[in-house]
Amino acid sequence: MIQKFKYYNKLEEFLNSSLQSHQDLHINLSYNSIAAIGASNLSFALANCTNLSNLTLSLSYNQIGAIGASSLGSALVNLTNLSKLVLELQGNQIWANGASSLGSALANSINLQILTLKLQNNQIGAIGASSLCSGLANCTNLSNLTLELYDNQIGDEGTSSIGSALANFTNLSNLALYLSNSQICDFGASNLGSGLGKCTNLLNLKLGLSCNKIGDEGILSLGSAFANLTNLQNLIFGLQFTPFSDKCALGLGFALANCINLTILTLNLNGNQIGDEGISSFVSALANSVNLSNLTLELYSNQIGDKGASGLGFSLVNFIKLSNLALYLENNQIGANGASSLGLSLANCTNLSDLNLNLLKNQINEQQQQLKFKSKCLKSKRLVVFEIII
Repeated sequence: MIQKFKYYNKLEEFLNSSLQSHQDLHINLSYNSIAAIGASNLSFALANCTNLSNLTLSLSYNQIGAIGASSLGSALVNLTNLSKLVLELQGNQIWANGASSLGSALANSINLQILTLKLQNNQIGAIGASSLCSGLANCTNLSNLTLELYDNQIGDEGTSSIGSALANFTNLSNLALYLSNSQICDFGASNLGSGLGKCTNLLNLKLGLSCNKIGDEGILSLGSAFANLTNLQNLIFGLQFTPFSDKCALGLGFALANCINLTILTLNLNGNQIGDEGISSFVSALANSVNLSNLTLELYSNQIGDKGASGLGFSLVNFIKLSNLALYLENNQIGANGASSLGLSLANCTNLSDLNLNLLKNQINEQQQQLKFKSKCLKSKRLVVFEIII
């Protein structure tokens, strides 16, 4: 008898189950120290689950190593009916060999439509990422893809391989890429952008690239990719601790504005040394994104002063469909004049109904000035939900 969904958190219970009866299976053995031998026993049983269509394997921090990952790869080759696969293998020291074995298995998983790979903190390096993506490129029917590869030192070579694989995914509608702290420079970011720009059916994109070594050239290449994604509706882009020039900020703003169907945008630009001209130019260009209704800008620990706050506010008035706004401006250099100007502008955002604003650790010291700022913001007649922290 086929069982639609089964959940196991004990290895022995799964090993003793009716293996061919499983169709939708979740095995959660994270933090169990099953090591390579446990992974091998698990894999031997999995190989007999030939009727599986959905599989979630949660094996985080089990020290399975490259041998355990290779065993899993061998099992996956037999599961030709899989349409959804979630592999959570973070913190297992699978190295390049383990990643390569998983890539070889994925090369045969041509029916996959939904794939999540959580392989962060596994020391797979550039070779492992390249081998993984070489197999992944065969999964041309994917509509949903999540790759978490941060803290793996994949560098430009590994990132370029991801870009090459992405170019094959013309059916992809939802993509999440988390590549923070991966030693990526301009070359890798440019190649990633080249592949990303071919995913023209994307509706939702999450891209995490914080704490890399990407300069203006790489960021603008990514911007050009965004400009090709004309169907994109929701973008979350993390680029914190990646300083870039004012000219680059302007180019990125214009590129994002070309995503004509973009309605929800979240940008994390914390710790990027963005100054007055940079933030003013960026938001001024972004204002051409005429369908944007939800905007979150995380700008902690930059170099934005009164002029930048005024320019930011002035441009926000031009977002004609903006209804939800979150501005995180903590630890900048904004004084009373900049805050006052920003407050007046926010009051003139005629469709704004939900506002979240953080101005902690700036230069708005006197309580009277803080009250004046809040009163200016609250003059907006449409504002229903608000949180203002000064």
